[in-house]
Amino acid sequence: MTPIAPLEIAGKSYNSRLLVGTGKYKDLNETREAIVTSGAEIVTVAIRRVNIGQNPGEPSLLDVVPPEEFTILPNTAFCYTAEEAVRTLKLARELLDGHKLVKLEVLGDEKTLFPNIVETLKAAETLIADDFDVMVYTSDDPILAKRFEEMGCVAVMPLAGPIGSGLGICNPYNIRMILENAEVPILVDAGVGTASDASLAMELGCAGVLMNTAIAGAKDPILMASAMKKAVEAGREAFLAGRIPRKLYASASSPIDGIIS
Repeated sequence: MTPIAPLEIAGKSYNSRLLVGTGKYKDLNETREAIVTSGAEIVTVAIRRVNIGQNPGEPSLLDVVPPEEFTILPNTAFCYTAEEAVRTLKLARELLDGHKLVKLEVLGDEKTLFPNIVETLKAAETLIADDFDVMVYTSDDPILAKRFEEMGCVAVMPLAGPIGSGLGICNPYNIRMILENAEVPILVDAGVGTASDASLAMELGCAGVLMNTAIAGAKDPILMASAMKKAVEAGREAFLAGRIPRKLYASASSPIDGIIS
């Protein structure tokens, strides 16, 4: 069997193609157990909601998800302007000793949590000029995805569905078009609800999947983390193996030449 190449982002290799968030767990112990079970090596952290040192004297997420063990991916969740997002990630860089890899998301409103593309473009331009390695959350528009790549984003992360919705990949055809033209990793972000959604993303050819609610919001987050790990691995293997073409009618599994009559 051909060895599966690792995921490469901003010059670093990762064996796991599953990226996970840290919100919505009942406590820090469950957070760690789920992340370890998932096999994820990149862990995203909402700087505006989670303490990673900006609140001295309070429990820190880094106590259970240490940077020596995981790649911390600061994100700008709950930012609604480019200015907020840039300020948040500059704070994260200070707290994490010059850490450059970040996830940019600038939201349009509190109801849909869809990206505000105008503000996201502004923030991405500023951050890239300031030497950040930007992984960007965006809509599933192929033109926009290519624009972010051309700007210098190290990965583009189109939504599968609305954040936290569990709807799965609402428009797989747009994801396929994004993948056809991409020269940077494309990772599905937001909307995954269960293992089959993650597997489908990988079968389409995505480089990875980022999720939080699908694991943290499950009845058994630890078991779901295990399921998602396997789904991402299986989907990647299926993509590399190459599925058989879809046919309208049956095709015999056994050859009919030489059959005894």
